Amino acid sequence: MAFTASSPSPSSLLRASFSPHEPKAPWTSSASQSDQFSFISTAGPSCQIPSLLKPISAETHRSKSVVPLAAKVAAAEVDKNNVAEDYEKLAKEMENASPLEIMEKALVKFGNDIAIAFSGAEDIALIEYAKITGRPFRVFSLDTGRLNPETYQFFETVEKHYGIHIEYMFPDAVEVQGLVRGKGLFSFYEDGHQECCRVRKVRPLRRALKGLRAWITGQRKDQSPGTRAEIPVVQLDPSFEGIDGGIGSLVKWNPVANVEGPDIWNFLQVMNVPVNPLHSQGYVSIGCEPCTRPVLPGQHEREGRWWWEDAEAKECGLHKGNIKKEEALHLNGNGNEISATNGSANVPDIFNSKTLVSLSRTGIENLTRLENRSEPWLVVLYAPWCRFCQAMEGSYIELAENLAGTGGKAGKFRADGEHKTYAQQELQLGSFPTILFYPKHASKPIKYPSEKRDVATLLAFVNALR
Repeated sequence: MAFTASSPSPSSLLRASFSPHEPKAPWTSSASQSDQFSFISTAGPSCQIPSLLKPISAETHRSKSVVPLAAKVAAAEVDKNNVAEDYEKLAKEMENASPLEIMEKALVKFGNDIAIAFSGAEDIALIEYAKITGRPFRVFSLDTGRLNPETYQFFETVEKHYGIHIEYMFPDAVEVQGLVRGKGLFSFYEDGHQECCRVRKVRPLRRALKGLRAWITGQRKDQSPGTRAEIPVVQLDPSFEGIDGGIGSLVKWNPVANVEGPDIWNFLQVMNVPVNPLHSQGYVSIGCEPCTRPVLPGQHEREGRWWWEDAEAKECGLHKGNIKKEEALHLNGNGNEISATNGSANVPDIFNSKTLVSLSRTGIENLTRLENRSEPWLVVLYAPWCRFCQAMEGSYIELAENLAGTGGKAGKFRADGEHKTYAQQELQLGSFPTILFYPKHASKPIKYPSEKRDVATLLAFVNALR
């Protein structure tokens, strides 16, 4: 269990500025005498309190934890009016509130019926904010079984630093066994990450949330412009149910929704809290080991997640409510972007330049069959609706102009819709955009391996293969 009433040395100062609340008298549950437990707040940064809160699931807890029935534990100073709360109105009222104010509000309203979702990345900021309030709080995490060793070590560091027990949720062993036996350990590289995430993350989360009335996440608007740009600081969860069941039975708090990434890191530095060592290795957004890698300079943090897919909406399903219905029409079951009308959508074409050759299906088939070409070719396989393709349009046109004067040609082939299967089977298409180089004397094109698509890097690739 993750339950603490510890007060760090700076907390008294911070509480005086933000939300003063001195330790109250001991509180006890309204349970029968035999089931009663009492809680006494004790100051001190390393205070370890045996957990008195109900578990998120019925899993075995550590030997020192005391786990009474949920209905028999009273929350400290819980706001009793949250059933009738208008959360859209509250979100507007708190739009400019600080993360600390939002955290305070969440913990006051829900007491031990709320928990912080901790992923082992910047969510440490949420735990620090909760600690600063001086109120009891719970932390849970999803152990998928595929996390980096550094992340597991970080969990242990966090527990010791804050004197808490993280409540771990695990995937169903039978479901994992069926997935691995049927499709192998790395099937997500071939058919997308959604199925594996559903088994290892979404279903365990669903079980966890069924034991709560609210949860706290580390979502930020700047994390994923495609899916998180409009998240409010508090909302009724559109995807999951709480302990009472039904839509609207779970409240979702996003205290750092309006905070930008650099400001989160400034806060972590100032507060001198532990961070995942993977961050110093170039990892920004951290998930499972096979599906996370460091990002390159200039790349968005979410490009390090499921990089082999071309989805703008890079979500694992934990926050699938962020994806709007109209955007979902452009995503297939694997999370990859597809044309809603099989390639014939009325979307303006891109890569329009006199220096670029627009190749038809026959044209690229002929180019691919040639073993002796008069000059080398660079060809981009693209879809005009893909924002990654749109983002590299300027640099690719500039590259085409550079090649025109050096004995090389640049072309484009629209590879979505009816041409997508052919491009995947014959042209190494994995995601949009895919860039192919056809040397003068070669039987097969060479696929550009990097996600850096600036002119200098692309030109270095071409010159290395001339």
